[in-house]
Amino acid sequence: MTAQELQTLIAHGLACEHIELHGDGRHWYATIVSPAFEGKRLIQRHQQVYAALGQRIQTDEVHALSMKTFTPAEWEQAGKPATHG
Repeated sequence: MTAQELQTLIAHGLACEHIELHGDGRHWYATIVSPAFEGKRLIQRHQQVYAALGQRIQTDEVHALSMKTFTPAEWEQAGKPATHG
C-alpha cells in the first residue's frame, strides 16, 4: 500500500483537514487533523481512523499505524499551518 492509497482510505472514511503519512508500506506514522475528533478521547479517535480503514487493517494490508490525532483547534494551538489533504 502506498501513502497516497492510505491517505485516500482515511480521507474517504473520515472528514480530515490535514493528513501526513510516513512509512514503509506496512508500518505507518500518521498525523491526522479532523473536526470529527471534537469531544473524543484518544482511543475513540483511533477507533474512528481504524473504522475508516475497515478490512485493510484486519487483513494485515496495513500492518501497523501509529497516530497523532488533533482537532483543528488543537492543531492550531500547536502552531501548525491549516492545510488540507
